[in-house]
Amino acid sequence: MEATTTRFELTQPDLTLIPLHYIQKGLLFPKPSQPFTQWIQRLETAFFKALDIFYPLAGRLVMTQNDDVQLTKSFFIDCNGAGGAFFDHVTFHDVTVADILDPLYIPDDVVYSFFPLNFVCNFQGVSKPLLAAQVTELVDGVFIGLSANHCVADGTMFWLFFNTWSQICRQNSVVLDPPHPVFDRDQFFEAVMAHLWVSITRNRSYLKSEDEVNYIVMVGLRQRMEPPLSEAYCGNAVMFGNVETTAGKLLGKNGLGWAALKMNKMVVSHTPKKAQEYLKNWAESPDEIKMKKELGCELLTGSSPRFNVYGNDFGWGRPVTVRSGPGNKYDGKLTVFPGSEHGSIDFEVCLRAQTLESMSVDKQFMETVTI
Repeated sequence: MEATTTRFELTQPDLTLIPLHYIQKGLLFPKPSQPFTQWIQRLETAFFKALDIFYPLAGRLVMTQNDDVQLTKSFFIDCNGAGGAFFDHVTFHDVTVADILDPLYIPDDVVYSFFPLNFVCNFQGVSKPLLAAQVTELVDGVFIGLSANHCVADGTMFWLFFNTWSQICRQNSVVLDPPHPVFDRDQFFEAVMAHLWVSITRNRSYLKSEDEVNYIVMVGLRQRMEPPLSEAYCGNAVMFGNVETTAGKLLGKNGLGWAALKMNKMVVSHTPKKAQEYLKNWAESPDEIKMKKELGCELLTGSSPRFNVYGNDFGWGRPVTVRSGPGNKYDGKLTVFPGSEHGSIDFEVCLRAQTLESMSVDKQFMETVTI
């Protein structure tokens, strides 16, 4: 793809995410049998070849002051290659793959140190790279961490870049829109989210029966636009779906099936017409995403079990697990990934310590999960 456009305009879904942190996801691999020094240059070369395709990620976020009474500002991406996307290689001589996989509790300073641009917000892209990769060499493994400005890439594009990078590294060529595993059990996924919603609410002991609780789900827009957008669309193509009720109703006689049905109705209600209305309304009255973090009554699930996470083979085999960085972590944030076993789902859950402790002794919950 030739970089013929130098100015990349941000859309409504892009601008909504201005105050959030960068997307940070990474993959843990066993160490290749060959000396790893042979792979470093290959990984770096493939990284910058992938950037030639996803060239907006090599640009720079630009902020301009508008000439209006409200003193508003506008943002766009200058795709002149001046963003300085960077690639780094570090070595940890005392960390093993087992140190990441085996313990129930892993100190934040271990996994979080595998990522670049920690706690950088999207608006800081005016002076920070929009994309950064860090390859961390462990005693017997390799962790490849990627951080991307969320205003330029949603989860679909993030993993498509990862897939493209690994494919170029593995075979020195790439299919721009590679096929990925289809997760067609939507109702099953909604039931799992409903189960988590009920279980977490039950173990949030500070909630009263009349307290409002809500679950926010990222709903994809690519297939909801008319005509549909390509999977390779550069930018964010998501909107926020919200399910609301009270703690009492959620935990009452209605049961898990009722919660799953509410979740399903919310997702189904996001029609192409609703997507167009959302974009039109936001353009007329811009707003940024706001979370009720201080209330401890909200859940938000990001990412998707559809993403091709375990297909990222850089040339020495598939990853053994996936982890995320410290960005956008707060009480109620859930991140979903496809599991390493076909058809399974993994959730990374961020909750208050007291809620997690309560869930660990909740037999009704623990019988249904593997930790």
